[in-house]
Amino acid sequence: MSLTSPPSSSSTAADPLLIWRSEFPILQHTTYMISHSLGPMPRRVQTAMQEFTNTWATRGIRAWEEGWWMMPITCGNLVGSIIGAPKGRVVMHQNVSICQSIITSCFDWNGRRNKLVTDGLNFPSNDYIYHGLERLGAEIVSVSSQDGLTIPLERILDAIDERTQLVSISHVAFRSSYLQDLAAITQKAHEVGALIVADLYQSAGIVPLDVTALDLDFATGGSVKWLLGGPGAGYLYVRPDLDLKLHPAATGWAAHAHPFEFMSGPIDYAPDIRRFLNGTPNVPAMYSVKSGYEIVHEIGVEAIRAKSQRQTQRLISLAQDAGMVVHSPLDPEARGGTVILDVSNGREVTAELTRRQILVDFRPGAGIRIAPHFYTSDDEIEYAIHELQSIIDA
Repeated sequence: MSLTSPPSSSSTAADPLLIWRSEFPILQHTTYMISHSLGPMPRRVQTAMQEFTNTWATRGIRAWEEGWWMMPITCGNLVGSIIGAPKGRVVMHQNVSICQSIITSCFDWNGRRNKLVTDGLNFPSNDYIYHGLERLGAEIVSVSSQDGLTIPLERILDAIDERTQLVSISHVAFRSSYLQDLAAITQKAHEVGALIVADLYQSAGIVPLDVTALDLDFATGGSVKWLLGGPGAGYLYVRPDLDLKLHPAATGWAAHAHPFEFMSGPIDYAPDIRRFLNGTPNVPAMYSVKSGYEIVHEIGVEAIRAKSQRQTQRLISLAQDAGMVVHSPLDPEARGGTVILDVSNGREVTAELTRRQILVDFRPGAGIRIAPHFYTSDDEIEYAIHELQSIIDA
């Protein structure tokens, strides 16, 4: 089956989102099923990066005051338009680890309310940061997954009590694509006086969400997956009323109320979202992500989600018909945008799929992760499973 030519007009009529395929050069020669890890580069990113180099070349130091300095907020506004955050409530950082470190540095972990509850499906980098807090007195409670795929909501809710200071939840689990009930978990956290941080890395851009309606205290994520951006551009949302209540210890000069006064001594925090900045921003990375944000916003996450649910359900059906074990929730309402298949010699099978220009990935303890996105054709779903089966049967 050849997938090197664009879909026919009849295909795009049946699936109007396929018109976006021409925006992604790699789709001309690759079956790209790995946006859960790194999305394909939009064609317009080349123009954006040229804008960065032209600005640096022609404006020099003036570029800071002409836009660069405010990019952590102006670029953050683009993310906010996708996750339901008001303008001026999202700031950009290099990665989620920095965002998590800033959040956790806002709290005293040496008192009676010293518990941090995290879900056992959380991304390891988050857990590394949390366990580092134990030296400051924090008690880390990880709610384990008995099947490696899901965690019953009741077990998470039961772990949250009056000694809990912060709850950390991966909205969609990276190993299984399990979709957590953020609304219920947030409600329980707030009932006992705790705050909550949601890692949206595997949900933003593929699952509709509204951080304001959910009443989340913090949300973090990155750009390289469903949001189709380049590396080095994480983001942090903070609920507006928390600004003057929190004083991050992990900070830097960009968080100062008057950064260009270069005052020594303790920091005088900015009175708004800027207090959650730290050092000099990663300007080229922010140029690399704007195009993806704009495309996702233009299409609309609701439309992306509808197609994703249809295609992942088809992928699961084909895999089950072929006798493969599915390590993702079968209920589309409980699943993110990725389907995980547990097959023998998964790492080697993935390498062979890559050799055949079908890009997926393998995670130990999970399986082969396959992820269609809005640019994926139905033929590619059939083709990927056909080739996977041929490798297994060889």
